[in-house]
Amino acid sequence: MYRLVAALALAGCVVGPDPGGGGVIADAAPGGTVADARDLSAPDGGADAAASSGVTCADPGLLFCDDFEDLAPGPATSARWTPETANGEVTIDGTHARGARALHVHTTGNGRGLIRVNGFAPPANSFYARAHVWVDGFPSAPDYAHFTMVELAGNGGGVVRPIGGQYIPSAGKSLWGVGSDGGATGDWTRWQTTAPAEGGKWVCLEWQLAATDNAINVWIDGVAHPEMGVTTKDHGGSTVDFVFPSFTSIWFGWWLYQGGPTPGQFDVWFDDIAVGASRLGC
Repeated sequence: MYRLVAALALAGCVVGPDPGGGGVIADAAPGGTVADARDLSAPDGGADAAASSGVTCADPGLLFCDDFEDLAPGPATSARWTPETANGEVTIDGTHARGARALHVHTTGNGRGLIRVNGFAPPANSFYARAHVWVDGFPSAPDYAHFTMVELAGNGGGVVRPIGGQYIPSAGKSLWGVGSDGGATGDWTRWQTTAPAEGGKWVCLEWQLAATDNAINVWIDGVAHPEMGVTTKDHGGSTVDFVFPSFTSIWFGWWLYQGGPTPGQFDVWFDDIAVGASRLGC
C-alpha cells in the first residue's frame, strides 16, 4: 500500500541531435535537513553495490511511493498525483503488473501520458528513485526520435530527464540516455550504446540526483551505468554547463517529441515507483 508523508513536511557526453526539439521522512532534523551521516547531496559515483532487496511502499522513510494496488481499474485518479495527457491516456489495469495492478500509459504518435506527483520537494534537492517499467516497443523512426519517461523541473535552470532516450540510426535501436532541455543546461540527451532500450519485458530503473555536483547516476536492473552519468561539467569544459533547478515537480510517464513515429502508438506500464533518501534496490 502507498505511504506518503512526502516532502510536504520538508517544504518549509555523446549527444544525439533532437530534431523536435509512504512513509515518514526518516531522520529528519529541524529546518528540513536530513540528519544522517551521509551527505545525500553528494554523488554516489555509480557504485555497483546494489541494495539487498527492493523497498516496498510499506517501508518507512520514503518521500513518495506508489504500487497502484489500492486504485480501481479504469481511468487513473489519485490524491497523490495528477494525470496529464495529450493524444494519450493513463489508466490502471493488470495487463502487465508486478502485483494485481499497474499504471498503464497509452499514447498515439508524439502524444504524452504522465502522472505528476503532488507536493514534491526533496530535502537538499537530492534523492534516489526507482521504477519498474514495461514498454511494449520503443521507437524505430524517425531518426533520433526522443522520448522521456521521468522528468523534473523547478525554480531556475531547465528541466532534468534522468530516464529517457532516443532512437539512434547508427545503432539501429533506441538507447537509454540522461538528458535535459532548455535553460542553462541546453538541450541534449546522453545516450549510450551500452544501454539499449529493449521492449517486451520488465526493466528496473534506478537513479540518483545529487545536488552537490549536479550529478545523475543510473542503474539498470541493478547494474550501475557510470558512462550514462552527468555532472556540473558534463560536456568536459571548465565552466558550469549543467545545473539542477530547485526541484518542485517530478512526473512519470511517456512523452515522445517527434511526429510520425514507428510504431504509431506506445503502451507503457509503471509499477512500484519509489523515491527516498537512500538506494532503493530492485
